[in-house]
Amino acid sequence: MGYMFNYLGPWRQQIPILAGNRKGRARLTFAEGEFAAVYAMSDIHGCYNELIEAHRRIEEDAARIPGPKLIVMLGDYVDRGPDSSAVLEFLSRTPPPGFQRFALCGNHDAELVNLYRKPARILEWLGFAGTETLHSYGIDIEHLLQSAAGSEMIARVIRNMIPERHIQFLESLPIMLRMGRVVFVHAGIKPGIDLKRQKDSDLMWIRQPFLDEGPQLPVLVIHGHTPGRIPTFGPQRIGIDTAVSATGRLTVLTIKGTRVGILN
Repeated sequence: MGYMFNYLGPWRQQIPILAGNRKGRARLTFAEGEFAAVYAMSDIHGCYNELIEAHRRIEEDAARIPGPKLIVMLGDYVDRGPDSSAVLEFLSRTPPPGFQRFALCGNHDAELVNLYRKPARILEWLGFAGTETLHSYGIDIEHLLQSAAGSEMIARVIRNMIPERHIQFLESLPIMLRMGRVVFVHAGIKPGIDLKRQKDSDLMWIRQPFLDEGPQLPVLVIHGHTPGRIPTFGPQRIGIDTAVSATGRLTVLTIKGTRVGILN
């Protein structure tokens, strides 16, 4: 299913195991070849039905592959689409049998945490995104704002309606997953900077110069954050955000051995 190409074959340099990061979010490392198949998707943005369908396609494809499988989510689970709360509830549950699943943090996810912890920023956050996320939890934010509700009342509503466990889930998300020569992040990395020195903010927010220059390290970066109608292939990078909330297309990238493909 889908199409595949040998994107990893030319690299033979061994990369040392990533050291733990003492500040910021966790960074995960797996050995190359630890999983028989890896499936990655990004920027769900509240599109619960498409997420469920993607998991169905993944399980169908993986049924023919013996050995452990991995699902990597590259962040931005909330905002824009209609069902952010359902997406977070689903990702908080255990993955399908035979799979490990790790969800990385995106900038929209971090911003929801910031709002929950500091609701005085509500107007700034709504200017960024967020209205659809609050609606998914049953919060009529337009009515609250029109009624001149103060920040304390809005904070109480948000904390009453959004489960604390959803926020704790988002707070627990790692920022990077590395598997041999492949690096998974939400947005990209700062070109030429050692992975141990990358800032969480860059991994969640960067576009340029990463999009044009690539990582400038001996790795292949799989990322989302910058949408396109189809997956984008740049210098040592593959962008898989296909704007599902606008297009209905949720791209699933696959890695099987040294073969990288797109699951139809």
